[in-house]
Amino acid sequence: MADQEDLRYPIGKFHAPTENTAAVRAAQIEALRLLPERLRAAVAGLSDAQLDTPYRDGGWTVRQVVHHFADSHANSYIRFKLALTEDWPTIKPYDEAAWARLADSSLPIELSLVFITGLHQRLVALLELMTEKDFERGFNHPERGRVTLATNLAIYEWHSRHHVAHISNLRARKGW
Repeated sequence: MADQEDLRYPIGKFHAPTENTAAVRAAQIEALRLLPERLRAAVAGLSDAQLDTPYRDGGWTVRQVVHHFADSHANSYIRFKLALTEDWPTIKPYDEAAWARLADSSLPIELSLVFITGLHQRLVALLELMTEKDFERGFNHPERGRVTLATNLAIYEWHSRHHVAHISNLRARKGW
């Protein structure tokens, strides 16, 4: 059985990239462009029982992870827009675990898959139009301090791989 820390962080914990170059950001943006299809592939063919299986003991179900993507990436998109239109705004964090327990997290995943597809089309379009100076802008996170948009991009690129790995690794462990 895999170590619980490995199950919780299948690609490791987030570490900010050592480089913030246009090439690094282009690769991160490409990963966000591909997220909807990678997520859809990760959940393809899963039954309701499989979707309602936690990816680890005490972890969220696959269904909750998919809905969490929609919640989290919508919050990120709003944070990008706030930082691009205001001078270092203070954003409001949210209780991810509490959101995952809300009734809408038990809905069919197709709702969030469609939402994520449209959201990522808009997010990627916005990111591709941002200038070098735009990526230096940012927001104040009450718990994390100042976060540049370059760092926020890196966080959400990691976040995408992190949760897709939760689903893919569960499938591999279960032989689905």
